[in-house]
Amino acid sequence: MNVDVVGTNLPLLVRSLRRDRAAMLGWLLVLLWLGMAALGPLVVSSDPNKQDLANVLLPPAWMMRGVPMHPIGTDFLGRDILARIVHGARVSLMISVVSVALAVTLGSLAGTFAAEWRGWVDEMIMRLADIQLSIPFMLLAVTVLAILGRSLVNMLLVLVLSGWVIYARVVRSAMLYLRESEFILAARAIGASRVRIVLRHLLPNAIGLLIVVATFELSNIIILEAALSFLGLGIRPPLVSWGTMLSDGRNYLSSAWWLAAMPGLAITVTVLGVNLVGDWMRDFLDPRHRKD
Repeated sequence: MNVDVVGTNLPLLVRSLRRDRAAMLGWLLVLLWLGMAALGPLVVSSDPNKQDLANVLLPPAWMMRGVPMHPIGTDFLGRDILARIVHGARVSLMISVVSVALAVTLGSLAGTFAAEWRGWVDEMIMRLADIQLSIPFMLLAVTVLAILGRSLVNMLLVLVLSGWVIYARVVRSAMLYLRESEFILAARAIGASRVRIVLRHLLPNAIGLLIVVATFELSNIIILEAALSFLGLGIRPPLVSWGTMLSDGRNYLSSAWWLAAMPGLAITVTVLGVNLVGDWMRDFLDPRHRKD
């Protein structure tokens, strides 16, 4: 897929989005997630860790015993679930975006060196990628977090280590294909340096692929972060995580289903929105699927 992202026609993008109702739904869900992360704590001003032992396990407001003050209920310590989901959206956004950005940067650098310098550099990077792929994610996470300790920074490190390989392979494949193109050969013929060719011609033509892959990986990172927090390997309190809320609610599935259902619904809706946007971006950025 040879895409000039900078030259993307904005009216064409808008028309493509208007024709795709699934993509519009996806963007709506993604914007809802971003809105919760950015503005939610200002709207829902209650402390997500504030305990109210007089109001433990209150059901959602539309059920019997529910109160409007806690629209989707409270947990076993009387903490407001809505406030915890809203604050958890900010943590989820920060972790997923930062880890994907770091993985894209590291993977792109590795793929660029592998494709341009070839030889032993390519072999070393690709064998390292093969070793990385052979290690199950949970085994890697448990090992790293057991050695370095459970913290936000170490969890980001685990997510970056697990994600850089796919970007390295994507960039390497794109550059190996593009480096034999006529415009690259012409640039070499007029004396353009290797660094200039990479920065001005090769990487810009791989950005479309990176955007699509990063979008799908974003939803994967959201799930992985929730899984780590669910297993007790994620962030520490007082930070709030959707995965931690799921872990807290698993013992109350029969008596207080909303403890696990509400954060689970938040994860499901967010991942669905990101995947729908990723599907649309893949089709739009690939001329073979685009309908002008």
